[in-house]
Amino acid sequence: MTVDGTGVLLDPYDYDFHEDPYPYYKRLRDEAPLYRNDELGFWALSRHADVLAGFRNSTTLSNREGVSLDPVSRNKHASKTMSFLAMDDPDHLRLRTLVSKGFTPRRIRELEPRVTEIAVRHLDVMMERAADGGTVDYVAEFAGKLPMDVISELMGVPEPDRDRVRAWADGVMHRDDGVTDVPPEAIEASLNLIVYYQEMVAERRKKPAEDLTSALLEAEIDGDRLTDDEIIGFMFLMVIAGNETTTKLLANAAFWGAKNPDQIEPLYDDPGRIPLWVEETLRYDTSSQILARLVTGDMTLYDTTIPDGDVLLLLPGSAHRDERAFERPDEYLIGRDIGAKLQSFGSGAHFCLGAHLARMEARVALAELFTRIRGYEVDEANAVRVHSSNVRGFAHLPISVKAR
Repeated sequence: MTVDGTGVLLDPYDYDFHEDPYPYYKRLRDEAPLYRNDELGFWALSRHADVLAGFRNSTTLSNREGVSLDPVSRNKHASKTMSFLAMDDPDHLRLRTLVSKGFTPRRIRELEPRVTEIAVRHLDVMMERAADGGTVDYVAEFAGKLPMDVISELMGVPEPDRDRVRAWADGVMHRDDGVTDVPPEAIEASLNLIVYYQEMVAERRKKPAEDLTSALLEAEIDGDRLTDDEIIGFMFLMVIAGNETTTKLLANAAFWGAKNPDQIEPLYDDPGRIPLWVEETLRYDTSSQILARLVTGDMTLYDTTIPDGDVLLLLPGSAHRDERAFERPDEYLIGRDIGAKLQSFGSGAHFCLGAHLARMEARVALAELFTRIRGYEVDEANAVRVHSSNVRGFAHLPISVKAR
């Protein structure tokens, strides 16, 4: 199953791999930097320099069938649910530029007070349930609610609908053990979301509001406008890419913070350092672990020619633990020099448009949490990981907190 017969195995659907992928990644980097899995039909790059070059090569490595390994999602219609993430230039550049007219840094900045309000509201409930030393599910009460509510706030989804929309978004991503494709439940959840957003877009066409959905309807460059399908595709991308990854980031930060109490202790009295906590979490245990590309035209790496039409996986989760790029990469060190070496949001033409939103949400959420607590513990034995071929994080993370 490997290029060089070393016996290294990478199966992105394997539950053991989900529990701890990092030993697998190390073997890949050392023994099979260009890896081949014949059974699942993909190649993979695991070293930092190779993954970065892969992200920046948008000519030979195409996005046109999307970024997921799941076979049913890899087709010429991938852009219907992945928007410009499943496009190449010039289509990608056109759509991204139009979307950027509505999804502006200013709109994100102006959203921050509302993000704070939403975070406070969820924390009020979580802290009440955690009173008297009780255990509370940090994901169910906080990390799993905030990002979806923020995206719904941004788009203009009414508050009574948000729980339902959040449940559909979760349903799109979940995979049971042994499932190597998109299950019927996820397809049904996707259709529910699309129908909901179709109705919302139709409503905004008749009656615009002060939200992103209306801004996208109004976005225009030299007479060119977004179609309804393009707007719905972007909204779907926001819900899946923006919601899932930020939820995982918040839970991963809490988990590794609890495992490294000496690293987070200074943050209780110096919230200005919380962005450094966010960055180290993005490096050490990134939400987006695996992204697929389609090889267009023959590509030669490590004296091996990868045929046109094959799937190549880029592994930022592995790149961030590469000792060729980071000193002591397996240590969780808040404040280390990461800089431009971070690949959690990709690089090049497809750099994540929502990176500033994700960082702002994480900073606000963790700062609000730390103004209320003086310590916390994770019940690791009862923590439950998400099972996905792309993202890494927790479905449930029970914690107990020590209020200030």
